[in-house]
Amino acid sequence: MGFTIVEKILARAARQSSVKPGDIVRAEVDTAMIHDLTGGSTVQAFRAIGRDRVWDPEKIMVLFEHAVPAPSESSAEVQKMVREFAIEQGLRFYGYNEGICHQVMPEKGWVYPGAVVLGTDSHTCTHGAFGAFATGIGSSEMAAVFVQGSLWFKVPETIKIEVSGSFPNGVTAKDLILFLCGRMTAEGASYKALEYSGSLIEALSISERMTICNMAIEMGAKSSVIEPNEEVLAYLHRRAPRFESIGQVIKADLDAVYSETITIDVSAFEPQIACPFTVDNVTSIQMIAGLKIDQAFLGSCTNGRIEDLHQAALILKGKKVHPQVRFLVIPASAEIYREALQDGTLETLSASGAVICNPGCGPCPGFHQGLLASGERCLSSSNRNFRGRMGKEAEVYLASPLSVAAAALTGVITDPRTLL
Repeated sequence: MGFTIVEKILARAARQSSVKPGDIVRAEVDTAMIHDLTGGSTVQAFRAIGRDRVWDPEKIMVLFEHAVPAPSESSAEVQKMVREFAIEQGLRFYGYNEGICHQVMPEKGWVYPGAVVLGTDSHTCTHGAFGAFATGIGSSEMAAVFVQGSLWFKVPETIKIEVSGSFPNGVTAKDLILFLCGRMTAEGASYKALEYSGSLIEALSISERMTICNMAIEMGAKSSVIEPNEEVLAYLHRRAPRFESIGQVIKADLDAVYSETITIDVSAFEPQIACPFTVDNVTSIQMIAGLKIDQAFLGSCTNGRIEDLHQAALILKGKKVHPQVRFLVIPASAEIYREALQDGTLETLSASGAVICNPGCGPCPGFHQGLLASGERCLSSSNRNFRGRMGKEAEVYLASPLSVAAAALTGVITDPRTLL
């Protein structure tokens, strides 16, 4: 009997020859991350334990992303506490100007195949795009990691998702993952790992892989993973020195045992949209085309990368945003911001009427930079549309960057294929 990718990674991290689903293992951690939203609680919990120093400052990164610049005095106070802790402990602190943790971590070389990557953020599962076991944990759990450099896990069962075919024009990786959220439901993969394979997955870009893995948590999954292709490995060789010395590409065995295998052909797919107030409330965008929106948001850890900005520019170049729509564009990182600045993408979007904000989470978590008034609607490229997410009595719909840009142009939810 063979083993899945996640089973092999956890066995290595637990220094065991093998593990099986349901086993309880103590896995050594390769990368730990906290940010401004959860960092304060982690620091307080670490202080309460009574230790003076973290286990390994070279393996802990701190980044501010959710509320930058600080929108309130209370946010500023928490950020001050976390910043001072990072300086005291000698941690890698990326401050206010780098962008979203899930984008910055691979950019700065903190993620690589075979690694155990933990973050105090539920979308840490994004890093499965690089062949890592990556998952979100709570602040008190992270405090324990800060002390001992390891954490207990129950080995999850793995669902294999094989995807074939080619995306039709106007259909993207975001449409695929929204379709899966609708099919699997919010609890369909509870405490399971998702392992993606198939001809379409093999051909996905790094950006598309990150979009797919990012939303595993929206199906209840513990983690999501894709075996790295040559593009991913070339990217990591440039950015992740630790990958050169200790990284290892983990492949599933041909006779690996899965709890379920799902096969999908995307050749006839249509653009998808998640309607309020759950991510699994998914339908074809044609079913609600024509619904008026007040705001369009392009950004977040799901779709704030350069490919996403390019897709929006493709729709909006030489055109103007609808006069009754606020169009917010927030690159996921400073690196992406500079690239979009240099290649003219930000100029195109700004000329169309978009408001370009500094890299970060923006309105996604509901703190600042574009919250909604009562009764307003936003079409967003982000990953969550829960009630109150961007405003107490507002509605958030989720779709691809192409669909977001199309709605920004027309003022209503629009099938982007009609504009391509």
